Amino acid sequence: MIRPWLPGLLLLATLNACTTNPVTGRSELSLMSEQQELAIGREQYRPAQQSQGGELNIDPALSAYVNEVGQRLVQVSDRPLPYEFVVLNNSVPNAWALPGGKIAINRGLLTALDSEAALAAVLGHEIVHAAARHSARAATRSMVLQGALIAGAIATYDTDYGGLVVGGAALGSELISRRYGRDAERESDYYGIRYRVDAGYDPNGAVELMETFVGLSEGQNPSWLDGLFASHPPSRERLDSVRAQVAAMDLGGRDLDMGVERYRQQTALLRETKPAYDLMDEAYVAIRGDDLETAMEKLEQANALLPQEAHFDGLRGDILLNQRRYREAIEAYDSALGKNDDYFNFYLGRGLANSRLGNRAEARSDLQRSVDLLPTAPAMMELGNLALSDNDRITAKNYFQMAASAQGAIGQQATTAFLQLDLPENPGNYLALQLMTDARNQIMATLANNAPVTVGNVTLEFRALINGRVQSVTRTVSSLSGGSGVTVGSGLVLPQGVIGTADNMQVRIVSATVP
Repeated sequence: MIRPWLPGLLLLATLNACTTNPVTGRSELSLMSEQQELAIGREQYRPAQQSQGGELNIDPALSAYVNEVGQRLVQVSDRPLPYEFVVLNNSVPNAWALPGGKIAINRGLLTALDSEAALAAVLGHEIVHAAARHSARAATRSMVLQGALIAGAIATYDTDYGGLVVGGAALGSELISRRYGRDAERESDYYGIRYRVDAGYDPNGAVELMETFVGLSEGQNPSWLDGLFASHPPSRERLDSVRAQVAAMDLGGRDLDMGVERYRQQTALLRETKPAYDLMDEAYVAIRGDDLETAMEKLEQANALLPQEAHFDGLRGDILLNQRRYREAIEAYDSALGKNDDYFNFYLGRGLANSRLGNRAEARSDLQRSVDLLPTAPAMMELGNLALSDNDRITAKNYFQMAASAQGAIGQQATTAFLQLDLPENPGNYLALQLMTDARNQIMATLANNAPVTVGNVTLEFRALINGRVQSVTRTVSSLSGGSGVTVGSGLVLPQGVIGTADNMQVRIVSATVP
């Protein structure tokens, strides 16, 4: 569904609106009101979390701690916003900010940090992105260039479902993976350090963090490069700039806090459970290598270490679903949902398994719950198939059309499924005809296929007024690939000297199909 504020926002691309940046104090062009900015953050925050593994629910105290640190920084920020902070169940070291102050940090980044000051460095950086409207500008660019329905690139990490998200929720997936410009990163580095010092944190936490990032990026660690560095690229230049800023600061003899021991205490459970999550990551590697037996073994070991974690059961269900062991898959998803009933993929997997077993009512319920949490192409595609089997073509088309906005194989499948229903009913929306006559005065037509798929059995009816009598004939084009055209002769010839016009010759599409 396109949100009511989206069309109005797109129109703002043609307007000039200068505002004062609340962080830098500079006058700059703004194409988004604060109300729209808040609306984007409010509506995209939850689906964006779902697309990145969902909220980490086994350690509520950790989430409370991260929020406490974030709110401490918010108190000294330049812009009052409804800031929120959440910890995501994702191994990739990453953090991101949506417009309106909606901020997330992955457990994979928390385990890489050594102090509360370093955590404050991450959160302060993201707060500046929100406060200085960097994320709002990114949202404006995305929506103006691509419209309201944006599908991200195909997911490169196993708990990143960005490439499968469809509809308005796809905007959040686009925003959290968008790379900030150099100026935006410099501003966030500079003002983030100021926020941290004002909040009582030692600014050397930022130096330590940047040194770690640069070292890891130069080491070409793939998981880091796919995560934080994808949208927040580190560099030696940024490290030198941070060092120089910290060295030049007059701290006035203040006793600033690194919070090493406090951080270790607050993240103790996270560090204790890291081996279990490492086993899950190894299971993902085994899956990519098509070694499902090893993957299952890794998940069993992980579950033994951390039986309360739902993602281990969920991934086991995904493997069983792929192996067409549908009843066992349902049992695995049941176990996952018993531990965490607020994650879309568990409902999606169970819905697909139920559909394969013919449990249609259960499948619809699970798939719809999955869509409510995060609208994805696989769920939309399956809901479309279920509607089609009930001969509800209108509902099926709606689902297929939504799924078709995704990229990759499933988007292509959904496009074909939609066109198989819509093109025969509305061939004129996809096939273009132009009448003409040849040198013999034979009536002909050029047929162009503007659809992105091959069209078959296109039947054309030619009608002509010849010597006072209406004559008609049909011709069939057996196959016409997407984007191509063909000239079709009717065999009907106007008398010499008679000029073909709309009054004496016509052509129409009688039928067409998508194979």
